[in-house]
Amino acid sequence: MKAIVTGGCGFIGSHLSEILLEQGHEVVIVDNLACGRLDNIKSFRDNPRLTFHKADIRDMEHITPCFESADWVFHLAGLADIVPSIEQPEQYFSVNVQGTFNVLQCAKDAGVKRLVYAASSSSYGIPDTYPTLETAPIQPQYPYALTKYMGEELVLHWAKVYKLPALSLRLFNVYGPRSRTTGAYGAVFGVFLAQKINGRPFTVVGDGTQTRDFTFVTDVARAFIAAAQSDISNEAFNVGSGNHYSVNRLVELLKGEVVHLPKRPGEPDCTFADTASIRSALDWEPRVTFEEGVATMLEHLDLWREAPVWDQKSIGKATEAWFKYLD
Repeated sequence: MKAIVTGGCGFIGSHLSEILLEQGHEVVIVDNLACGRLDNIKSFRDNPRLTFHKADIRDMEHITPCFESADWVFHLAGLADIVPSIEQPEQYFSVNVQGTFNVLQCAKDAGVKRLVYAASSSSYGIPDTYPTLETAPIQPQYPYALTKYMGEELVLHWAKVYKLPALSLRLFNVYGPRSRTTGAYGAVFGVFLAQKINGRPFTVVGDGTQTRDFTFVTDVARAFIAAAQSDISNEAFNVGSGNHYSVNRLVELLKGEVVHLPKRPGEPDCTFADTASIRSALDWEPRVTFEEGVATMLEHLDLWREAPVWDQKSIGKATEAWFKYLD
């Protein structure tokens, strides 16, 4: 197949692109490098079946030719993180909503066989039940979550109205090598690994008993490929690890001292995906255990040597908008 991967130089997109190439597919990466990095694809950059286009998904004229004769489209380009989305909602709407509209139009006009969208479990907000089913209420707590859900609504609407074969995958707490090491204060893994390599204490929010459905990146990439290979359309599936793990358990595996930060509004005490639907419909299941995944991260610890080292003071400054608007 000829596969378009928007955001292919990003964390998940680079792993997906690599696996697609290993399986013999042709891969076209579309990425403006605002979040992605060429370093993420350096190990397979010279593959003759890989083409890279530096392009912004908001630039319809620029990206349209990239979709010519494409079979699959994996739409992973977008902006993440909570605080920047609160501070720059127009930017998040532009990229995550208008950009998704553009990708859908390009895919429709090119007559692609399948589009798979990277949605976010953050759209569930603070769920009422665990594990959380796909039918749970959507209640976004901040603009990032809202714009990702709006993107999903566009995808499923295009599947319904225009018969574009499309699926949406709601991703839960993805981690693994190549996760972002720069920019805004974000995912706990990156924060903790930079602290560990610099001998600083881990900044644990609350008492650390909150749990997350940490899902390893290669399992997520396989879910995208399983979705592309299916004949199901106009549905959303959770992608999770099949379990959930406390922040205290992560600290235990990483080994280090701890300091505690105030609990933050709008954050669930638990994220835990019900994955029965994707297991049944797509014959997919996670393979990498949490302990194996953390061990792999520690093997790649040097990747976080240049990452920002967050402490109580800098995190407090970075999350001021969080408390101001979400409290």
